[in-house]
Amino acid sequence: MITIIFIITILYLLLIGSFVYGFDKVPDFKLEDIPPKTKFSVIIPFRNEADNLPLLLASISRLNYPKTMFEIILVDDGSEDDSVEKIKNCNLKGFNISVVKNIRVSNSPKKDAITLAINQSKYNWIVTTDADCNLPKYWLDTFDNYIQNHNPKLLIAPVTLETVDSFFKRFQLLDILSLQGVTIGGFGINKPFLCNGANLAYHKDVFNEVNGFEGNLHMASGDDIFLLEKVIKLDKNSVHYIKNAAIVVTTKPELTFKNLKSQRVRWAAKTSNYNNVFSKLTAIAVLFMNALLVCLPLLYLAQIVSLKTLVYTYAIKFLIDFLLIFKTARFFEQGHFLSSYFLSCLLYPFFSIYVAFISVFTGYKWKDRTYKK
Repeated sequence: MITIIFIITILYLLLIGSFVYGFDKVPDFKLEDIPPKTKFSVIIPFRNEADNLPLLLASISRLNYPKTMFEIILVDDGSEDDSVEKIKNCNLKGFNISVVKNIRVSNSPKKDAITLAINQSKYNWIVTTDADCNLPKYWLDTFDNYIQNHNPKLLIAPVTLETVDSFFKRFQLLDILSLQGVTIGGFGINKPFLCNGANLAYHKDVFNEVNGFEGNLHMASGDDIFLLEKVIKLDKNSVHYIKNAAIVVTTKPELTFKNLKSQRVRWAAKTSNYNNVFSKLTAIAVLFMNALLVCLPLLYLAQIVSLKTLVYTYAIKFLIDFLLIFKTARFFEQGHFLSSYFLSCLLYPFFSIYVAFISVFTGYKWKDRTYKK
């Protein structure tokens, strides 16, 4: 038993340690004062987002980018509230903004919505975000600046949570920060495997070259990860991460445990369909480590392992995770939320294993729709 514990712990330590190392290997992107050249089609699918759309639309109105150089395509995926009315009544004079109705052709409404919008888009660079997001002022400027200075085909940019005013929300934030840290660290060790569709940009040609979301339409989610895997397979060097605070998109945490569980089950459900070997091995290593931490107290009570083994194992995970999250929180300027780290660290393995377990046997609810396993 001690040998198994040792192997799992060392593998996890090396894995997260590599992300910590990789985090610093990704250079901070410095913005230059250059005239904008890139034209963007910003695609935002939505369904029953009447409460969130005002904040999104207000952030669009504050974008610094020339209005003639981007369009906003909002795709209504069968909203049953007054989302469309909120858009029609918003004050976005001078903006090229349109609302189109989604056409369902698969089991993935969001992928259908994005594909429909891409087919109707005017410009070659596609940018996606979500209806519950808040966009920074220099969002498109940063994308344009990076595109002019490099030759990317797919760009991944940072996402974090805002309005984090309770322990439940800070718990979610620390989880998101860990995922963002792993995303950045993965690029630093030349093993990119994570991204977030709330802040993603890609050239229309590469989307068409990899046949869009074909092959993954049976999965309701994954419009970001599966596309990333395809583009990496096509041309890994054309996939870049923009490490710059000016492009950070913020979104809201879930308000209830039920919604959080459903969200995490949805995320867990797609991991079995990953094609990237490194992402699968990472998921397995994290799962085994969390399962070990859940089992260790029981093994100690059964006198199978010593208290020293239990404490050392917890301490190793606590410290290596903290180092990665600390670096990420500092980048996002959210270090003041680390006060909730200790308790979150103790609770997270149990939450993670619970989600992994129920994701095997149950479906999930997303945007008021139920998806079966």
